[in-house]
Amino acid sequence: MSTPAAAAAPPEVAPTAATAAAPATLTAAAAVVADRAAPRCDNCGASIPGRYCGNCGQRLEPPVHSLGHFLTVAMEDVTHADSRLWRTLWALLTRPGYLTREFLSGRRARYLPPVRLYLVLSVVFFLWAAAGSREPKVVLITTGDSGATTARMAPLAGETISVFSPALPGETPEQRTARLCSQMVIEGAPSWMGPFVRGWHSACPRMVADNGRAFEETYLHNVPRAMFVFLPLLAAAMALLYWRRRHYYVEHLLLLVHNHAFIFLAVLLVWPLTALLGTVGSLMRAAVVLYVPWYTYRSMRVVYGQGRALTVAKLVPLAVFYLLSSVMMMTLTIVYSAMTL
Repeated sequence: MSTPAAAAAPPEVAPTAATAAAPATLTAAAAVVADRAAPRCDNCGASIPGRYCGNCGQRLEPPVHSLGHFLTVAMEDVTHADSRLWRTLWALLTRPGYLTREFLSGRRARYLPPVRLYLVLSVVFFLWAAAGSREPKVVLITTGDSGATTARMAPLAGETISVFSPALPGETPEQRTARLCSQMVIEGAPSWMGPFVRGWHSACPRMVADNGRAFEETYLHNVPRAMFVFLPLLAAAMALLYWRRRHYYVEHLLLLVHNHAFIFLAVLLVWPLTALLGTVGSLMRAAVVLYVPWYTYRSMRVVYGQGRALTVAKLVPLAVFYLLSSVMMMTLTIVYSAMTL
């Protein structure tokens, strides 16, 4: 027997597919409306619900309408929008091996990529070297008792015969070129250097004609290229020193990239101070010269985690190899620069 309350209760209606899909339809419609209302990326056209585009990563910002707005955006970029630059440079100067260890551990978002860091600092370094005031230098090519031939840049001094040597009284430019090139002869060079010697002699008149300016520019242009061969060669030597630890070759290369980026940065900071502060600047330069070996030692300990004695035992042969290979690199770069004038 049914009660009045039961009789008055509304009948239950089973949900249909249409009523179940209604909330999803409303949600989708709201999403479409929100997507249409969101600003669009000027770079790729995708909607940007936040400050950065999720498709290409470009930051949402209004177009530059005035000089004041441009300066505001530029100051923001330099000071805090891309603070990775200052964080990276400070870690590079004060924490040997830290950036390499962070990169190998996968913590990379807070710092500039190693290759980009190296390229930027190397470009600034060599531009500074090319633009700075320079005293005349000569290329000294010598042959030792063992038959080894080396070349180096040295300041012009005394009666050294070079492309900077002045003309004699009454001597024409052609006579000066012939005299200097006949005196700057490479004697006793090994047979394998025959093509280089011939290239040097053929380039001599062009170097004398402009007092070596084109040669110096070509040399400074070729040194960064030579570094791209020099660093992988050093990384191969480090791989031999750490072959038992089974490190990847790229680990050694990354450490060398960071360490050379540090050298570029340290020299860029000390050079102006040396010129401005005189004796104090010279002391700072001496401090940097002493800091570089310690920096290399400390970076090897941080990255490879070996003890003091073992790290020093590996640093010594690495330093010897570094000096020998750098002399070879400089010699070949000087000769190649002369041949390609």
